[in-house]
Amino acid sequence: MLEIREMTEYDIEQVGEIEESIFSVPWSRKSFQEALNKENTIYLVAESDGKILGYCGLWNIIGEGEITNVAVRSEYRRKKIARALLEQLLATGKEKGVEAFTLEVRESNTGAILLYESLGFVHEGIRKNFYEKPQENAIIMWKRQLD
Repeated sequence: MLEIREMTEYDIEQVGEIEESIFSVPWSRKSFQEALNKENTIYLVAESDGKILGYCGLWNIIGEGEITNVAVRSEYRRKKIARALLEQLLATGKEKGVEAFTLEVRESNTGAILLYESLGFVHEGIRKNFYEKPQENAIIMWKRQLD
């Protein structure tokens, strides 16, 4: 059974493993620890039988939620885990006063773009050469009207 809950320091080792397996420039475990210790952040994990399957995070900056991370273990993708994480992140953010959400996504990440669009995000710009290894533009997406 999948449980979506707040990330704790005990989750950081598994979260770090997922991060390193997915991203060419991964966050360090220390970065996740520091993020968890900030008042204005929300970090969630998707867990099943003690195994972290995915995670996401948000920084609340004066009512705007910047989604910093969304990741799911490769062998668990296409099982609606990212959707469940994001739906909970959006709901929790809204409860904590977030009025609009933003994120960046690689131009080539069609699956993620389609997911974000299905959740109400729209394209609002491009960040040229935002990503490294490989270098790629980022699409800036916003969800401004909350359900």
